[in-house]
Amino acid sequence: MPLKIAFAHHNAATRNLLRQILTTETDYDVIWTAGSGADTLLKCRRDPPDILLVDLALADMDKTRLICDVMKETPCAILVLSDAVISRQAGKVFEAMGCGALDAIVTPFLKENGTVEGSAPLLKKMAMMAKLISNIPEVPQTGASQTRAKPDHLPALVAIGASTGGPRALATILSGLPENLNAAVVICQHVDLQFAPGMVQWLKSQTPLVVELVREGMQPRTGVAVVAGTNDHLVMGTDHALHYTSHPLEYPYRPSVNAFFDSILKNWPRKGLAILLTGMGRDGAEGLAALRRAGWHTIVQDEKTSVVYGMPAAAVELGGAAEILSLDRIAGAILKKTSIR
Repeated sequence: MPLKIAFAHHNAATRNLLRQILTTETDYDVIWTAGSGADTLLKCRRDPPDILLVDLALADMDKTRLICDVMKETPCAILVLSDAVISRQAGKVFEAMGCGALDAIVTPFLKENGTVEGSAPLLKKMAMMAKLISNIPEVPQTGASQTRAKPDHLPALVAIGASTGGPRALATILSGLPENLNAAVVICQHVDLQFAPGMVQWLKSQTPLVVELVREGMQPRTGVAVVAGTNDHLVMGTDHALHYTSHPLEYPYRPSVNAFFDSILKNWPRKGLAILLTGMGRDGAEGLAALRRAGWHTIVQDEKTSVVYGMPAAAVELGGAAEILSLDRIAGAILKKTSIR
């Protein structure tokens, strides 16, 4: 059965263009369009979509409030549309993701020569979202043996996975950590490469910690939080450094938290702290459970403070949670487990 698609955009011509793009795909059924926030809410209540595309420039309602209201009343997968380069609207994008938007992309537009710019990235993004909300099973983990290098020289590691609602949750946690944190923090957030740099800049303003994008071959460093920054998976290598890889190809979203956690289990010899935050689907649940079985301390965000209690709930079901904590208690738990320098 085709997924039900709806979109809200302030410009009628853009709404027509989006309809043309999406109606070429048999997997999607455009059930309605809207030109205002109020109309969007009304139509969501009457006919909830599976995927909702929301324009950042709707004039009649604050977009953060709109997305929060939709996720509260008729939760669905939300893709934010921006008529400007995403990095220029990073703050608005992360506020939207904090309320439950799953991802963001530049709005397709008609060029002067009559060709459409941006349709392929939009369809690719929606295909990934469709896999995520359809709960397509991920490829089983390989179960490779762990590297047995001496861990003495390695920092304590805090590994965090997040998706829908993650940026706001990450900002809350990082704001509660001191600059002399006695641990390295590595974050795997479902985020597109076009606005990963903007998210890092935004997170820097929320915390005294140093926050950086992960560079290929970078090693985790005490007192530094690093964030995955490409459309490939983030993994820990046998050299105890962070790398990007396109494999496994079958995972429905990138970077995959499961691929990240699994690589840590295999290649990081010192037991640490792993945290799974708000998010749609099940990504990270199996990896967190495996880390707990291997002796890591694991934390999942509770249902009350999660924008979407999908990934954390799946981890709890699998026995992956040593602790289930509200968002405001997670920074304290990190400090308790790692202390300060």
